[in-house]
Amino acid sequence: MNGDGRLLNGCVYGAEHDAPSAGLLLHGTYAELADGPLDGLLLDIHGWRTEEVDDGVALTTKLPRWPGGRVSYDPRPGEPCTAGPGVIRRFYYFGDTP
Repeated sequence: MNGDGRLLNGCVYGAEHDAPSAGLLLHGTYAELADGPLDGLLLDIHGWRTEEVDDGVALTTKLPRWPGGRVSYDPRPGEPCTAGPGVIRRFYYFGDTP
């Protein structure tokens, strides 16, 4: 990961990095994005159904391999999901899609 990526750690995906609300909300429920271009960001999954969390996500970013593409993150099968609020799950980088 390059030096710019370290600036993203602890921020919530989709929030402006310099906004006062870029970090965790006390009542929020989050998945940590591990590895890949969004390593260290948190994804707000508050209100998601279990099936939605288990399916993982394809997120838009300015950092994918293909312009306009998405990066995929999935939970590991069998990895436990803890009770929220807070960071309850970890999503791992699966790859880029055009």
